[in-house]
Amino acid sequence: MTLTAAVLLVPLAAACGSEKADGERPGSGAVSAEQPVTGVRWNVDSVTADGAVHRAPAGAHLEIRDGKAAGSYGCNNFTAKAAVEDGRVRFSDARSTRMACVGRPMDFERILAATLTEGVLSTEVEGATLTLGTADGDRIRLTTK
Repeated sequence: MTLTAAVLLVPLAAACGSEKADGERPGSGAVSAEQPVTGVRWNVDSVTADGAVHRAPAGAHLEIRDGKAAGSYGCNNFTAKAAVEDGRVRFSDARSTRMACVGRPMDFERILAATLTEGVLSTEVEGATLTLGTADGDRIRLTTK
């Protein structure tokens, strides 16, 4: 390649790979259309805890923004501090409303709340799906749909 061709290609290469997705390794240069973990309303689809899958009630959701998390367990609303770093998230100082809801939503809320605050959670975004994982293998599946 001639020097002139190299000089012309450098700006094009920089323009094609300048955006970085959350969790991407520095210097990888890959461009991703995946959703970021923060700034997105994630609807809770299910929680897999102790090998059992628990489907979320309508309305369960989570959003992480500016170091804070807010959402709904399915009946009660919650807030927490959220530290997101290197493909991991930790929720702390969680607070929630204390409305009594009949039946299944309360059982689901206890499972979701316990899983979210279990410790450092791994984050994996694939398209419109976010999976949060505990060290014990429990998983929270969330979607933007």
